[in-house]
Amino acid sequence: MAKRPLVVVESPTKVKTIAKYLDGKYVVKASMGHVRDLPKSQLGVDPKKNFKPKYVVTPTKRKILDDLVKAAEKADTLYVATDPDREGEAIGWHLAQELPIQKKNVYRITFNEITERAVRAAFTKPGRIDLKKVDAQQARRVLDRLVGYSLSPLLWDKIQRGLSAGRVQSVAVRLIVDRERAIQAFTPVEYWTLHARLEATVPPEFVATLREVAGEKAALATGSATQALVDSLDGARFVVRNVTRGERKRNPAPPFITSTLQQDAGRKLGFSAKKTMTVAQQLYEGIEVSGEGPVGLITYMRTDSVRVSADAQQEARRWAGERIGAEYVPETLPVYKSRGSAQEAHEAIRPSDVARDPKSMARFLTKDQLALYRLIWERFMASQLMPAVYDTVAADIEATPAANRPPAARTDLAGPATAIFRVQGQTMKFKGFTAVYVESREEDDAAADEDAESAVPALEEGEVLTLLGLDPKQHFTQPPPRYTEASLIKALEELGIGRPSTYASILGTIINDRGYVHRERRTLLPTELGMAVTDKLMPFFGDIMDVTFTAQMEDHLDKVEEGELGWVETVKEFYEPFKRDLARAKKEMGSEKAGVPIGEACP
Repeated sequence: MAKRPLVVVESPTKVKTIAKYLDGKYVVKASMGHVRDLPKSQLGVDPKKNFKPKYVVTPTKRKILDDLVKAAEKADTLYVATDPDREGEAIGWHLAQELPIQKKNVYRITFNEITERAVRAAFTKPGRIDLKKVDAQQARRVLDRLVGYSLSPLLWDKIQRGLSAGRVQSVAVRLIVDRERAIQAFTPVEYWTLHARLEATVPPEFVATLREVAGEKAALATGSATQALVDSLDGARFVVRNVTRGERKRNPAPPFITSTLQQDAGRKLGFSAKKTMTVAQQLYEGIEVSGEGPVGLITYMRTDSVRVSADAQQEARRWAGERIGAEYVPETLPVYKSRGSAQEAHEAIRPSDVARDPKSMARFLTKDQLALYRLIWERFMASQLMPAVYDTVAADIEATPAANRPPAARTDLAGPATAIFRVQGQTMKFKGFTAVYVESREEDDAAADEDAESAVPALEEGEVLTLLGLDPKQHFTQPPPRYTEASLIKALEELGIGRPSTYASILGTIINDRGYVHRERRTLLPTELGMAVTDKLMPFFGDIMDVTFTAQMEDHLDKVEEGELGWVETVKEFYEPFKRDLARAKKEMGSEKAGVPIGEACP
């Protein structure tokens, strides 16, 4: 009997989805993630021997590995079909070390979506395990182990047992601590705005906002100054001076990458980053569809690339042309630019088949799965459609006080000051991509209103308006907002900290596992413990706590993957100064074992 090749993936769901495309010609098994790792009971890294890692079979995976070994003994070829990223590559490498199959018969296959087309195509062009990717993952794992297993005992000794610090998590906590201290140190400053309710010869009534007084930008610092200006404008003549009409286009956002999916799912669905990735993994690996078995509904969800295959773009164009209208389909294929560090071998997160729209899939999905799938499907479809178009109008309105009115706001003026008010409005001319999707924004984002429609009457230059009232409004400058999970992920990405596979784990660690950060509704606050740990680490571990340094380490790991740096030299470059910092901290760091509350939010 001929031996059937062995295919190994991570999960049982993925096994079912892939196996149905392989016609029984392959044995498909799941490793359930990593089967080997560094030992928990010891450092597991030898700095004196080029940081050689000591890998052991994970105790909970021994039975799984034994099963894989038995399957491998009946096979002559191994296909590693784990996820297409560093972790997937490393899982495959560890499997190849443990399974009794000759290395020349070990192949690597990858696909960005679990569809029949993608899976069959992968088997036509098998490659080899990418050792540079394995090196990059190994470098990250060794770095994180060196930092975690060195700093944690230090914190146990100086603050309390059970604490930990990490190479990336500590920077994330610092961002939250720094933001909280900026909020605490913030002093609000009073300012006022003035709004004129006006009526033209044709409806509707509208509101214009003060922009200038006596040729200078309006700056109303007090209520008394504002009231003086209001008094000076009693009986003023309001005349339209400039009217500008135009058109504004708003382009759709690119399809999702990991970070933007986590941000939008947080804002729109209230999902944590961890929940977003858990549900996305389910959609990627396969959902049971009546009459078809398990079907992978989306592409791989750990990606920083906005690239989309030409086939997927054409499918989206066909669907839009048939269902929405040809006028919504652009003449040329949209092109989006990824960040410089993006892995362009990956695609953006998109539906594997746009014909499986959310409505048709609803009966096969849980509430959470459907909500996330709808978000992904709509965002992708929108990214392939025409811009939204708005007709815009802006008008300057000159308010000239009566000659007998007192001066206001400017004490150096001999007489009453002319004021300029401005009104801006827009109406949607063409829905474009908003026919299927509206991008969310942070609640504190001033741009949130930029697409709201606001009607302005057909004003003409020289037209005299009727003043219905002047409404002064008091304001105070606002402190920087606390981070939400969405805005923290955005900050980490913009700062170059972490990668698509790490955002959810970073947040999960600092919020749920360590008690350094407390979630209050949607916002993130540091606990007293989180602030204490940050304050202890900052004077001694400037590099680890530094945003720029952490981002540079991420770049170095990328260069290891690209073959530009060796993993050992990368770890060594980090470890030598870290070892000196650690020795100084052990000697000089003061102890605060008493009086540090566990996990309580800062007042």
